[in-house]
Amino acid sequence: MSERLDLDDFSDLIERPHGGLRQEAEERRTLTGLPPQALGRLDELGEWLGSAQAQVPVRPVTAPRLVVFAGDHGVAGLGVSTHAGGTAVELVRETLEGASPAAVLARRFEVPVRVVDMALDCDPGELPAEVTRHRVRRSSGRLDIEDALTPEEAEEAFRAGMAVADEEADAGTDLVVLGDLSVGGTTAAGTLIAALCGTDASVVTGRGGGGIDDLTWMRKCAAIRDGLRRARPVLGDQLQLLATVGGADLTAMTGFLLQSAVRHTPVILDGVVSAACALVGQRVAFRAPDWWLAGQSTGEPAQAKALDRMAVDPLLDQGIAVGGGTGALLALPLVRAAAALAAELPVREADKDDDGGGDGAGAENAAAGPSDGGRGAVDAT
Repeated sequence: MSERLDLDDFSDLIERPHGGLRQEAEERRTLTGLPPQALGRLDELGEWLGSAQAQVPVRPVTAPRLVVFAGDHGVAGLGVSTHAGGTAVELVRETLEGASPAAVLARRFEVPVRVVDMALDCDPGELPAEVTRHRVRRSSGRLDIEDALTPEEAEEAFRAGMAVADEEADAGTDLVVLGDLSVGGTTAAGTLIAALCGTDASVVTGRGGGGIDDLTWMRKCAAIRDGLRRARPVLGDQLQLLATVGGADLTAMTGFLLQSAVRHTPVILDGVVSAACALVGQRVAFRAPDWWLAGQSTGEPAQAKALDRMAVDPLLDQGIAVGGGTGALLALPLVRAAAALAAELPVREADKDDDGGGDGAGAENAAAGPSDGGRGAVDAT
């Protein structure tokens, strides 16, 4: 392995999306003649995407990809989930076979799916080599009594996430929908969020993707409490924090998010697991969250806590907790719609009707054909 990974480098490598272009997008928006706030958050989304692309008007989103990190967690053996410990491979198979909710939506939206096995508790030969080639270990350790990863495994997992981000950027992926598939992953995520937000286990313990009963919730809360005791002493070292209570899949997702920001690839977050990784990423590089969008609210208290800490508002609130990127995929049509509106709405010349056209007449005139022979119509290529 090359020289030791230094997460401090990300603070220098990650830039904010182009702020000047965001202002340019706002100015262009005023020339459409639509009243302010008429398109609600779609305006904000279009400006975010334009600044991430460093282009006004924005390009349409033509090459999105659903990237799903998968792994098992030793803590699942305590009975903290509706799924038995070590069975995340079943969720992965459903996705690969096109039978999971996320796979159905991805097929409908024509989004290719990539699954990355980081720590599934199965023989690697049970899955395609492309899925398992980044695997670090077979299941992560029990976070309540032992480190989830060794320091070497944590660095390997983090670098694997970075490598996947580079591969996607090099392949021309223009937007990533980030998902996760695990058993015990929301327990690890809750532990990370409680540690980083300085709160108690009960505040962040949710019902998970399967809607656990009260007894299971109490076991999960106890596991997060015990993991929290182990996490607090290493809060100053984010890679060590991930090794202590995160596990291989969450560690890789954090590396993926940060390297995607380095490569200027915008990402839509899904649920509590991706929110936890984003929160760790914010601690590493405070500008990084500007490249990420919260696709949905799952109703998990830990996710709400993390998004609030990052000052991020989710696009949708459908309470979808099945994971795999399902909820984030639902946000993709909104992002695409925002890009289309930002690029294709006709604009008027800046020196005409510059009062903003609050009655919408300017927009009607532009749509009917501006006096410049249609120069305001944008070619969204």
